Amino acid sequence: MKPIRVVTTETIAGREISETLGIVRGNTIRARHVGRDILAGLRNIVGGELHDYTKLMAESREQSIDRMIDEARALGADAIVGVRFSTSVVATSAAEILVFGTAVKLAP
Repeated sequence: MKPIRVVTTETIAGREISETLGIVRGNTIRARHVGRDILAGLRNIVGGELHDYTKLMAESREQSIDRMIDEARALGADAIVGVRFSTSVVATSAAEILVFGTAVKLAP
């Protein structure tokens, strides 16, 4: 399986985009854990990073990127340009991470 380049820029230096295939996206919705919420509340009192939430968000980002790449691969893309992330709260204790970009073919 060939790798797909993923960039936040609209172009790839030194490469020409020969075809635009369309928008691709990947997302995941994750719920918080009550036990983590209690520990996070305690951490809020003393300050500092919420390591469990940082890990949860990192895993969610990676899963969303993987899903976007799978969608681009299904279109026959060589790269995804203009990649952006968005987050939103979808329920009291759940958040969505969405990643999207434009799948393209690169000239040889």
